[in-house]
Amino acid sequence: HLVESGGGLVQAGGSLRLSCVASGRTVSNYAWGWFRQAPGKEREFVAAIRWSTGFTYAADSVKGRFTISRDTAEQRMSLQLNRLTPEDAGVYYCAAGRHYCSGYGCYGPESYDYWGQGTRVTVSS
Repeated sequence: HLVESGGGLVQAGGSLRLSCVASGRTVSNYAWGWFRQAPGKEREFVAAIRWSTGFTYAADSVKGRFTISRDTAEQRMSLQLNRLTPEDAGVYYCAAGRHYCSGYGCYGPESYDYWGQGTRVTVSS
């Protein structure tokens, strides 16, 4: 039910905008999030947004560079990625949870029930 788009190849220092759209019925009114996974590494939390309030969370590694936002009418979540580095490369997944989470509780993949297929971000140095 979640479809990501917007990945691609970008030079270090460049920007991308990822989008995640939910199709069909309302997926979640709780938290939506972005995770990423680089080759040989575990999936890691990037950012999350509380759907009802718009309150956001972000991993320390992306604070000040990535911005998460949502459009409730379109059931769309976006992630603006600025000042990209090769360390930001990987497959980015969007996710939505069926239950309430707050604080660091929104950082773990176990807090999310629906996942997209991922969109790849490649950053050249």
